[in-house]
Amino acid sequence: MTVGILIVDDSDYMRRYLKKMLDDDEYEIVAEATNGAWAVQLYKEHEEEIDLVMMDIVMRKANGVKATAAIRRLDPDANILMCTSVGQKKKMELAARAGADGYVTKPFDESDIREAIDHVLAR
Repeated sequence: MTVGILIVDDSDYMRRYLKKMLDDDEYEIVAEATNGAWAVQLYKEHEEEIDLVMMDIVMRKANGVKATAAIRRLDPDANILMCTSVGQKKKMELAARAGADGYVTKPFDESDIREAIDHVLAR
């Protein structure tokens, strides 16, 4: 089974990096968003195809905490993996309260991402 992923990050570089790591037989990038507001809209449009949301915490317009809470209201069973920078412990705590299922700390490599995804999907 291919895991459908929504990547949410305001950095073009980070979205391309994640897409390059994960667009293979095991994972399919369903959609990409540059902010939390767009992520919520894309989740609504592609909910049936999305198995996991990879969400940056700090973004313009709507941050990852707000977007996580909004997606969780739409779909209480959504799988949400936060991608955060070192030193964002307080924001990660807020994300967990908003409904994030796990997190991975930047900088990360492919094995970190795949392990985090497996952990979230196994819950």
